[in-house]
Amino acid sequence: MPYNNSIERLRRIMQELRTGCPWDRKQTIQSLRQLTIEETYELAGAITDEDWQGIKEESGDILLHLIFYSLIGAEQGQFDFEDVIESICNKLVQRHPHIYSSVVVQDEEDVKRNWEKIKLKEGKKSILSGVPKALPAIVKALRLQEKTKTVGFEWEHIDQVQAKVEEEMQELVEAVESGNQEDIEEEMGDVFFALINYARFAGVDPEAALEKTNRKFIRRFQKIEEKAASEGKILHGMSLEEMDAMWNEIKKQEHS
Repeated sequence: MPYNNSIERLRRIMQELRTGCPWDRKQTIQSLRQLTIEETYELAGAITDEDWQGIKEESGDILLHLIFYSLIGAEQGQFDFEDVIESICNKLVQRHPHIYSSVVVQDEEDVKRNWEKIKLKEGKKSILSGVPKALPAIVKALRLQEKTKTVGFEWEHIDQVQAKVEEEMQELVEAVESGNQEDIEEEMGDVFFALINYARFAGVDPEAALEKTNRKFIRRFQKIEEKAASEGKILHGMSLEEMDAMWNEIKKQEHS
């Protein structure tokens, strides 16, 4: 089916559901908000797994939500789906003058710097104003660092970042030794922020890296549970040494 026909079919279906289905008729932008967040995380999970079928399905769910918001927007006299598309088209053309005008760039960093300059000309008061307040903390820290990099607020070498991590770790140790909980929390945050910066310099997405570690931990711990059950043991009755020995055995098996 041609692209335009597919989009129009989805829009027609959503219009039919909006008028004919009690659940769809009841929805508002506020009631859809959390559902949209959940769908976004499901898409992120499929991307982490490189599950192409999942990415296709979850992208469809996101598209459904965008059309749903546009439908409600039209009902409220705010905007429709064409307005959404036209708005992003205009933004892309305006923010890529190296493609649609005579501006010359050397690399992607030039592109990012131009992007931020254009946003400031559009009325943004700070280069950080485009970072959503509701972003998860790890993602937000990464975006803040990427934004400030565009104006030169950036270490020159990864060794400097490593030194900063070590400095923040020492300050955390001293805070823990002092017993001041407020200081501990602050220094812990500084360590996380420095580590995210270190990951960025190393070319690693810290959110994706942590999620992979989470999944690895779940997989290995569940294997401990299975192994303990097969030996007639209960985790609550096992010592840390016993469980750690199982962990190391499972880890060794995975590496081999």
